[in-house]
Amino acid sequence: MNRWAIDIDRDDITRATIVAAPEAPLPDGAVEATIDLFAMTANNVTYAALGKDVGLFGPGGGGYWDFFADRDAPGRLPVWGFATVTRSAVEGITVGERVYGYWPMASHVVLHPARIGPGGFIDALPRRQGLPPLYNRYQRLAALDDYRAADHDLWPVFRPLYMTGWLIADQLDEGRDYGAEQVLVTAASSKTAMGFAHAFRGRASRPALIALTSPGSVAFLEASGLYDRIVTYDAIGSLDPATPTALIDIAGNPGITRAVHETLGDQLRLSLVVGKAHWDAESSGGPLPGPRQSGFFAPGRIEKRAKDWGGEELNRRMGLGWTAFMADVPALTRIDRRTGADGALAAWHEAVAGSADPRASTIVDLGGRA
Repeated sequence: MNRWAIDIDRDDITRATIVAAPEAPLPDGAVEATIDLFAMTANNVTYAALGKDVGLFGPGGGGYWDFFADRDAPGRLPVWGFATVTRSAVEGITVGERVYGYWPMASHVVLHPARIGPGGFIDALPRRQGLPPLYNRYQRLAALDDYRAADHDLWPVFRPLYMTGWLIADQLDEGRDYGAEQVLVTAASSKTAMGFAHAFRGRASRPALIALTSPGSVAFLEASGLYDRIVTYDAIGSLDPATPTALIDIAGNPGITRAVHETLGDQLRLSLVVGKAHWDAESSGGPLPGPRQSGFFAPGRIEKRAKDWGGEELNRRMGLGWTAFMADVPALTRIDRRTGADGALAAWHEAVAGSADPRASTIVDLGGRA
């Protein structure tokens, strides 16, 4: 099947099916891109778990399913990766041009470019206009200053997740760590957590950084050198209840979150919800001891820092961190390459099941250019 997409049941994200996506006439003002390569991480599971309109993007702002599917259609999972323009009915965007951005899990996609410039364009499809601009932006590969061909396969795996991690570290720095003497990170082997840990460790002075993880990830995290201490989920009760602490919650597992809150109580100075890697964990009822949970939303943080510093300075600072991180990434991971629609579907099922190897970076290669 040369042209395909993967439909996901919005109510049961474990149910996914490969469907044919025949070529259709290209509307005026549109381009079609053939997707070359994309990443599959726990972050994609968060996109699906928060796919419906749950208020994340503001009142009536939609959810992650709204980027690539109408609300009466099956979900199309957003993924980060590279694509090549293969049909164009837009002046200023040429066939053969390579682009980095946000795509559906599919072989092809039609975009409606607007605000076209040397660096790229946005998709002006009406359904997407109430959604965060960060996800609607497509960057010309030739214009990415900190892109290196040697990092091509790892770029879609780590670029968006490092950015999130860097922004979390920056929030802690700006907030003087909320008075915490230690920072806990759930789902500590996730790519987002790794990006955060690397950025956080770059500070001259900082609290202790503690990984919370499953027993199967302990050896990997010890070898990574990213954390000062590693605590398994079943040992959360061993944490010192008298130490002021900040929680960076990437797992989104209610049971784990409750265990941290009950152990630390009022010494928990921040409980920041970042992701939902443990999407299927059952909620535990009743109010949580300690502080009220707050949500982290990368597009909002970018907007704030762009106002504080200007976009050019924000990109410079983040770029310095990214360059340092990419120098260390090859020692932290290996490429797990999948191919075609069947490879994409298998990668999705593994991500949903939580069975992907934390030492691997899963990419789906659709035969595009490297």
